[in-house]
Amino acid sequence: MSRPLLTRERELALARAWRDEENESALHELITSYGRLVAGMAVKFRNYGLPLADLIQEGNVGLMQAADRFEPERDIRFSTYASWWVRSAMQDYILRNWSIVRTGTTSSQKSLFFNLRRLRARIEGRTGKLLDDEGRKAIAAELKVPERDVHGMSARLSASDQSLNAPVAEETDLSWQDYLVDDRPTPEAYTIESKDDEIRAKWVKIALSDLPVREARIIRARLLEEETLTLEALGEELGVSKERVRQLEKRALTKLRDRFRSSFKNPQELLT
Repeated sequence: MSRPLLTRERELALARAWRDEENESALHELITSYGRLVAGMAVKFRNYGLPLADLIQEGNVGLMQAADRFEPERDIRFSTYASWWVRSAMQDYILRNWSIVRTGTTSSQKSLFFNLRRLRARIEGRTGKLLDDEGRKAIAAELKVPERDVHGMSARLSASDQSLNAPVAEETDLSWQDYLVDDRPTPEAYTIESKDDEIRAKWVKIALSDLPVREARIIRARLLEEETLTLEALGEELGVSKERVRQLEKRALTKLRDRFRSSFKNPQELLT
């Protein structure tokens, strides 16, 4: 904050030295001279509940980006150009960290996030009542955003993040996460089921290898493939009638059952 302000000629000279010669000393002087710009803007965003030091650091990142993109030939002061980058960096940081859930992703949502409270306070102060549909329409018109976005952002800003580890009530040790039910199988059950599926698939593969080619094709097409075929479609493919396909399917299933009964202790488990 104690660094002297730069004259127009000095900041242009420093900007050219950095752009043309990559002079780091010039960049350092340019950046540190506008540290007060970053600090002053960070103070304006202090009401969002985020550390002021973090806001300043994010603003410094924006200041570095401005210095890297600044074109000295344009008739504009560096501070004017850098203000946009500093503000954008701070706003992006706030949107990322104000809530666990990303608050604003579109341009209209970002505009509402940073202006809704101010406009709502102004309207409520003028009317003496809480924001209603007319007030939301007025905000949507002023910011040029859809009215539905005003409704959505109002709901987001009125809610707050809650930890699942927080107790449900003062007189209990239960937390909110204790009420979350996980219906998925345990890792042990999942592993056992996966292993059983592999064994069953191996049994079916061995049993099908003993069937005639036509009967094996019918079983696969009717029972094992993701998109099964009808009896009529299989009949056209094999050159037989639909009834003949049904007979061959029935005969193949009988052979498979007999094979399982003779080879495995619990073949019924495979067929369930």
